[in-house]
Amino acid sequence: MSGNLSAPNPSKALCLDLSRLISREGRGPWTGIDRVEAAYLNAFLNQPKPVFGLTRTSLGYVLLDRQGLSGLRERLLGNTPWGSPDTTSRLSRVLRRSSNSKRRVESDLRRLRLARCSKAGLARMLRRHLPAGTSWVNVGHTNLEARVFKAVKAVPASKACILIHDMIPLDYPEFQAPGMVETFTRRMKNVSRFADLVVYNSQQSQDDAKRYFGDWGRVPPGIIAHLGVEAPPADSIPAPSGPLKGKPYFVTTGTIEPRKNHAMLLDVWEKLTASDPNSAPHLVIIGQRGWNNDAVFKRLDTAPRGVTELNDLNDLDMAALTKGAIAALFPSVAEGFGLPPCEAVLLGTRPVVNDLPVYREILGNIPIYANAKDMYSWLKIITDLTADHEAGTSAHLGKEAYDTLPTWQNHFNQVLTVL
Repeated sequence: MSGNLSAPNPSKALCLDLSRLISREGRGPWTGIDRVEAAYLNAFLNQPKPVFGLTRTSLGYVLLDRQGLSGLRERLLGNTPWGSPDTTSRLSRVLRRSSNSKRRVESDLRRLRLARCSKAGLARMLRRHLPAGTSWVNVGHTNLEARVFKAVKAVPASKACILIHDMIPLDYPEFQAPGMVETFTRRMKNVSRFADLVVYNSQQSQDDAKRYFGDWGRVPPGIIAHLGVEAPPADSIPAPSGPLKGKPYFVTTGTIEPRKNHAMLLDVWEKLTASDPNSAPHLVIIGQRGWNNDAVFKRLDTAPRGVTELNDLNDLDMAALTKGAIAALFPSVAEGFGLPPCEAVLLGTRPVVNDLPVYREILGNIPIYANAKDMYSWLKIITDLTADHEAGTSAHLGKEAYDTLPTWQNHFNQVLTVL
């Protein structure tokens, strides 16, 4: 079937699915997808039309109105502390086995709610509380079950809009955690079957998704809208401190999983420190440990020379380290967009990236490109950049570089036009 986009029919209200952010609360710094969902929350709260939030919980679903969404945002940002567990969380056999953090989060969701329901009652709750013509928007790659799509469709003239970040679990199943491929396939088949609109974060994501959607029998209408890139305000970024202060170093940012190719960077640093351990630059690995990566974890556990692993940095400290680095390294095997290289550019730090089409689509000629399969090319680039740094001839990127980056304003100008 065709994936052509029909003329816009503006929605009467917006309902953002927040299941991703809720499920991630208390589990460390936000990932790239988490930050996208948070950006949508901010943008929707700035819209004049009615806005709602839907989230899956251990006991079913919770629906929030604008006031509830505002209260939730304050908690997600840390401006308001999560409350104590309520009676339901203390009495529920399901929640008694959950972490205290999860009980507190779900208790506050019930306090902030417009309505809540069991899994079986979702369609009835949405029909009762959402205006006809509501667009349900899901950007978190979660809560994409057929039951949810059907419940949304129970609201008259409603639309289901889904943002696709990538199809990497299907293209690279060898990199996935157990069960992820099956779960992701089921979710994407539901998108193919039920979605009224798909927003793709890149041409790469669109091309990859349409291959699968075509095989499954339906390609939903869609648009490409590059994600916005933002960094903390310059005056809020702390000055470099700690043992790396004044020393040359590189950073790499992202979950420590096989696709990100940390193993190759560790090989490079073995070479660097073996030849000249005293003058070799440092490598700072920023990110939480992921899955299917035991060999890399074992290497990191031995505290390799010249390598520091930081798992729980907040955004400001991450920005400070990135801003002070010689360069940011991203030898990833595959990406749907690649927020961290863009964020490095925004902080004035040049990224060195694998030569992927999506990086050329988003970043053009800004990065230094290198084949991630050629460890020696990375070794040479890192050695040359270090020499330039020591000679005082290296330069951080200027305004002309980050002025070319996509913005959230442009993203939402595109998306809100077709919702």
